[in-house]
Amino acid sequence: MNRLVQRRAVMALSLTALLTGGWLGAAQAQDFPSRAVRIIVPFPPGGSAEQQARLLAVGLTDLWKQPVIIENKPGAGATLGAAYAAAATPDGYTLYFASTSHTITPSLYPSLPYHPVRSFAPISMVSISPLIITVPADMKVSNLADFIALAKANAGKFNYATSGTGGSPHLAGELFRIRANIDVTHIPTKGTAPALTALLGGHVDYMIADMSAVPHYRAGKLKPLAVSTPRRSPLLPDVPTLGESGLKDCEVSNWGSILAPAKTPAAIVTRINEAIFQVLGNASVRERYATMGFETQPSTPAELEAYMTAEVTKYADVIRSAGIKRE
Repeated sequence: MNRLVQRRAVMALSLTALLTGGWLGAAQAQDFPSRAVRIIVPFPPGGSAEQQARLLAVGLTDLWKQPVIIENKPGAGATLGAAYAAAATPDGYTLYFASTSHTITPSLYPSLPYHPVRSFAPISMVSISPLIITVPADMKVSNLADFIALAKANAGKFNYATSGTGGSPHLAGELFRIRANIDVTHIPTKGTAPALTALLGGHVDYMIADMSAVPHYRAGKLKPLAVSTPRRSPLLPDVPTLGESGLKDCEVSNWGSILAPAKTPAAIVTRINEAIFQVLGNASVRERYATMGFETQPSTPAELEAYMTAEVTKYADVIRSAGIKRE
């Protein structure tokens, strides 16, 4: 067989494989799902990530008439669950609930067996929630500019609490420290509740809080100065963003998303994406997310991929600049 004939044969086989693969992917998507789907959550039961994933799973179960189950795979800063999901069969029947930590851990765990973006097929964002610069209600400041001025006047004396080293509140706190050019000390605790207790007890000067602090705002015990999201949260409409308060390039969000293993057929990704849009478009579902402090925010796969790529770069820069090390 001469080279021209060989080349034509290879091209014909490649075209046949491409067309057949595309047809098979579309056919699989039409029947998807024909059995149970599982969502891997890389945290212990009971946390906000599992609650969000479970609410989505209920909606998908109703829509697909197939069970969508939650499988908790906690450990190693959420990397065990991510590695497990990345290695699963790419057929759409194993999904992964990724949150902000998914784009932080690559800079804290340099030898991960997966890449946070390339090892997955992004499907859709699910939710977003702000972090909040929070101070005691009796602190003599009325806005973020007042607070920054006060912190600079007390250089080296102020400290702030977070739920722990390396989490999104810590990264938000360090990014805020860098952009505001203030000299403050991070006080890590063993979770959000202990951090709130430290702030309410006067043991720290401020906190990078999540939406669990809202009842304390309503009770007049704490004061929110700014939210970390790019736009104001509809759950705290009177609280300005960091950008509105004069700090640029300082956004950090608590977010949730759905990923699948890399090489999941595009037709199946599209089918799952459309289903997520349908579930999150339900008013009662949006209200239930809001009660947990999250705003529903579905996206296209391309939007999610771009967002995660930017988040990985942003957190790598913050971790390097702040000299943060894994506990």
